[in-house]
Amino acid sequence: FVPVNDVKTFIDQLAYHKFSVMHWHLTEDQGWRIEIKKYPKLTEVGAWRDSSPPYGNRDSDDGVRYGGFYTQEQIKDIVAYATARHITIVPEIEMPGHAAAAITAYPELGNSDIPGYAPKVMTRWGVHPYIFAPKDETFTFLEDVLTEVCALFPGKFIHIGGDEAPKTQWKQSKFAQDLMKREGLKDEEELQSWFIRRIGKFLESKNRNLIGWDE
Repeated sequence: FVPVNDVKTFIDQLAYHKFSVMHWHLTEDQGWRIEIKKYPKLTEVGAWRDSSPPYGNRDSDDGVRYGGFYTQEQIKDIVAYATARHITIVPEIEMPGHAAAAITAYPELGNSDIPGYAPKVMTRWGVHPYIFAPKDETFTFLEDVLTEVCALFPGKFIHIGGDEAPKTQWKQSKFAQDLMKREGLKDEEELQSWFIRRIGKFLESKNRNLIGWDE
């Protein structure tokens, strides 16, 4: 989590070097960093983790609760600060993977029909298995979140992550497997493409373009 004044300092440095875009990675397995009014648990629960790896030892834990998030007013202030310096901010809201913090806040969004289902905000870096379930409730949630994000960020592009999405939970989930059969999807990679296309169509309805990492 980077404090507001430090974000502004970074924006000043971008402007000095004549960069015109800042990619702002706001959600992850280890923390959800943006206030969403409709879903307060994203920041009440998802913005905090029980520990972090100490610098220089990514396989250890410091045991210190850590977190933080930006209020919508702070985000508006930062966006205005960037705009005054001719910088467009591209926000990133991760999906379908890198979603452990969101799923911990709202467990019904995950693949709750799998063995040993127990999401938590991750305390280590790397790639983790928790991935959004491809169900209607999830898309309602993501569309609500993206609606608030679009209202805060006037730029044309919304980044949805899309990388490092392990398919283990989808393979274990009867719901996901039944959906794949129903939609004629031959494997979990096609399910991810189906997921991303659905989000892309929604963003187009908001006059925005989806941008993401290509698996």
